[in-house]
Amino acid sequence: MSTVSLGSYDFAPYRSLSNEELHQRIQKVREDLGSKLLILGHHYQQDEVIELSDLRGDSYQLSKLAAESSDCRFIAFCGVHFMAETADILANRPEKVAEREGQRVTVILPDMAAGCSMADMAAIEQVENAWDDLGEVIDTNDITPVTYINSAASLKAFVGKHGGIVCTSSNADKALKWAFNRTSRVLFFPDQHLGRNTALTMGITEQQMPVWNPYAGDLGGSTEAQLVDSKVILWQGHCSVHQMFKKEHVEAFRQNHPGIKILVHPECMREVNEIADVSGSTGKIIETVRNSPAGTQWAIGTELHLVNRLKKEHPEQEIHFLSPVVCMCATMYRIDLAHLCWSLENLAAGTPVNEIHVDEETAKWSRVALERMLEVSA
Repeated sequence: MSTVSLGSYDFAPYRSLSNEELHQRIQKVREDLGSKLLILGHHYQQDEVIELSDLRGDSYQLSKLAAESSDCRFIAFCGVHFMAETADILANRPEKVAEREGQRVTVILPDMAAGCSMADMAAIEQVENAWDDLGEVIDTNDITPVTYINSAASLKAFVGKHGGIVCTSSNADKALKWAFNRTSRVLFFPDQHLGRNTALTMGITEQQMPVWNPYAGDLGGSTEAQLVDSKVILWQGHCSVHQMFKKEHVEAFRQNHPGIKILVHPECMREVNEIADVSGSTGKIIETVRNSPAGTQWAIGTELHLVNRLKKEHPEQEIHFLSPVVCMCATMYRIDLAHLCWSLENLAAGTPVNEIHVDEETAKWSRVALERMLEVSA
């Protein structure tokens, strides 16, 4: 579902260029391609990449905005692999391709090594095997699969085929309510913490949420009784960044900074999420800070680049990074100006590299699951 082309230009020489020269050359491509090109910058990107992005946001928001553009013919997604897949799925919907008289939008990922460790924790073969194993204990017609948008297109397609839905961190509660209107159980993947934190607010107990470990052998490490008594079966996956925030970090800030507020992402563990003042998606974190008065003190538990950017943008507030350990999205960090410049100049030369193209069958079923999410969130 992705193509690695040699392109017209080798990457190696770009490594020795200064950021200033790379910036100028990227700007040149932007000027030449005009509105046909959209550079999408995820919130976790480095500042120099964000500075050159046409749109900045979370993964789904960026894909949706790009897909709505009538002029766009090329997307450079400065994010990770699953994000570029979602952009390809949405931008190249059959009706959008028809509007463009059969022309597809070319989606590129500047560095193919920019993956997502959380998404990789739920491979399609593992999920299919788990579904079959669950079917030996529970009627799978009474399970709705729900996948976090931070997942591969193949998982979104699996969900679409099996009557399920995609969710984001901002609408996971709506997705779960939608699922429970259809079945008595949910299989939630790949992030166990988002699933658990959301379900707890709905009155579902920890005992009703067994964790499925794909490496644990029989029944994902659970007993038949645990699965029969379950409401939400959580996949054993997590975000390597948000996993780093601990209860003791919160306690230390509250002890050393009286009056400070704790703001975290729901991908954090339960013991952190429950004692935070505010828990919410990346968008909610940004909005919360933006709408807070001068002098507010925050300790924020999310990716380092975003927290540092919020510090710069809101000097009237006192903003701290919640963990004493550096927690940044290492795979997102792979997208730098050298990779962006290299991929854009190859794109302009007509020899695109790192093109992301989801096959039509996978894209079709992924769209089904995504459209259900849109209906729920409308």
